[in-house]
Amino acid sequence: MIRIALGQLEVIPGRPDLNSAAMLQMIQEARDQRADMIVFPEMAIPGYLLGDSWEQAAFLRDCEYYGQQIVAASDEITILFGNVAVDWTKQGDDGRVRKYNAFFAAQQGKLAGIDNFPYPFRIKTLHPNYREFDDSRHFFSSRKLAAELATTPDQLLQPINLTIGGKVLSVGCILCEDGWSDDYFTKPIDILSQNHSLDLLVNISSSPFTLGKNNKRNRVFSKQARDIAVPLIYVNNVGLQNNGKTVYTFDGCSSVYSPSGEIAAYCSPFTAQVQTVAVSLTTDFPHLTSPAITEDNTIDRLFEAINYGTKKFLQSIGMNRVVIGVSGGIDSAVAAALYTHVLGPENVLLVNMPSRYNSETTKGLAAKLAENLGCRYVVVPIQQSVELTLSQIASAPLLNPRTGEESTLTVTGFMAENIQARDRSSRVLAGLAAAFGGGFTCNANKCELTVGYSTLYGDQAGFLAALADLWKHQVYELAHYFNTTVYRQEVIPAQTITIVPSAELSFDQSVDEGKGDPLIYPYHDYLFRAFMEYWNRATPEDILLWYQAGVLEEKLGCAPHLVKQLFATPAAFIEDLERWWKLYTGLAVAKRIQAPPVLAVSRRAYGFDHREAQNSPYFTKRYQELKSELLRGDANV
Repeated sequence: MIRIALGQLEVIPGRPDLNSAAMLQMIQEARDQRADMIVFPEMAIPGYLLGDSWEQAAFLRDCEYYGQQIVAASDEITILFGNVAVDWTKQGDDGRVRKYNAFFAAQQGKLAGIDNFPYPFRIKTLHPNYREFDDSRHFFSSRKLAAELATTPDQLLQPINLTIGGKVLSVGCILCEDGWSDDYFTKPIDILSQNHSLDLLVNISSSPFTLGKNNKRNRVFSKQARDIAVPLIYVNNVGLQNNGKTVYTFDGCSSVYSPSGEIAAYCSPFTAQVQTVAVSLTTDFPHLTSPAITEDNTIDRLFEAINYGTKKFLQSIGMNRVVIGVSGGIDSAVAAALYTHVLGPENVLLVNMPSRYNSETTKGLAAKLAENLGCRYVVVPIQQSVELTLSQIASAPLLNPRTGEESTLTVTGFMAENIQARDRSSRVLAGLAAAFGGGFTCNANKCELTVGYSTLYGDQAGFLAALADLWKHQVYELAHYFNTTVYRQEVIPAQTITIVPSAELSFDQSVDEGKGDPLIYPYHDYLFRAFMEYWNRATPEDILLWYQAGVLEEKLGCAPHLVKQLFATPAAFIEDLERWWKLYTGLAVAKRIQAPPVLAVSRRAYGFDHREAQNSPYFTKRYQELKSELLRGDANV
């Protein structure tokens, strides 16, 4: 029986000084809890998502220095932790100094593991390069090292032998992706367990939160512990990290699994903590009572992640006041409820900016929202300034200096809509944010971001898009949750939830007449999700195949029989499909590139998680054939 402390650390990216100081405090807590060993996450000292800061030699030297401080603290306790390891005598594939994503084990002020490995640490074998990950850009893997040394990964995958309580334990050292090897040829856990008699398996990770991910972790790690019949320790960090365009929360959820695969201990999500667990190396954990673990694919966890991520992001950039443009609609109402909960009503300014197209209904809902939340509220009409802009453009003479000919520009109704949106954000919100001493938010949802249903420098502007990884139906679900669970009263007016979604930029979008956005959210949410989130992403070819086979709703996950209700003919269905595909792969790409950072909660978020290029829309050969078949059949009806 050994006592193992889970050091679920809040890792601050790029701050090895702060992270090592927090680790030293946790080490003392573990000593106080009479732990024999404490385990910290992957890249606990430098952080993980650092962009190209990994190319700074001075930063790497600091990571080494602070790592040495942790090693020196291991005089009375064994410490396992993640850090970058640098071999200053060798180069990586980029010609810079070689770096490893490494697992360190320290005892009695020294590193262990040199007895059966080229270095006194272990290095990551599997380097993910999908989603937010870009490990192979910066780090040298054990697979590459094996090729360099003319050996195999099997030979390099060696446990670390640690002496605890007078007994030598063989510890399998796994770094995050090494435990997710189903799609890789090399499977580190299988290799370790087949070639060595292990006493303990330890997985140190830096694994971002995704809805439903922890349920999968538990299934995967429970099976691994059961298959090799040894305890498995999983330690993940909490906190917030980003790669510029996408911001990720880290939920921790560090766990201990018994040799029979049962969860013996579990750290609370999104909470830095030290939890010490008595770990038996046999198949039976004494007095094992599995802790209650909540489902993580629920609205509760969604709110927890959005709330935690928004709070941490504001702290990281030093912002404690925000300005929110509120229209009376659902997206801005949910954003207002979120930021008010994070910052308090005294630090949130709500702004309604009506033009002649805004109804008394939505203006009243915006005012009611501010009253319910207790936020300061201001109304700044934009009609006069918009008309000034329109008149200036229409009356400004365009002079051809070669011919002396003069002409003027014509502003269409569509252009006038965008002028309104830009006037609200670029002029009013930006000015008020400066005066209020904060920033202004982007309230876009994921459906809008997918097809660029927003205005550049207008409603797509802001310092953070906190809701932009939520489909419209999730925004509605979150609105109900704020009322029923967070505030426990109706802060978001009921009519805001039931009114038709509308930008109210023309009389054609009159909410009082039931007119609204061109997006049909109960369908387009799910169509766009297939384009963007599916692991094998759908294209119009797939959509037409499913439509032709009568299984489209089943494949998309939307309501049964919805497509026939919305589109009377294949021609109408195809017209809608092509309209949005052209926007998703066309103009919307340019808009997304210039959009604010997105707070990620889904299996794929916009930004670095969804790498895209500005290319023209494309329809495959098979799509064109299917389209012709469907339209011929339509014509023959």
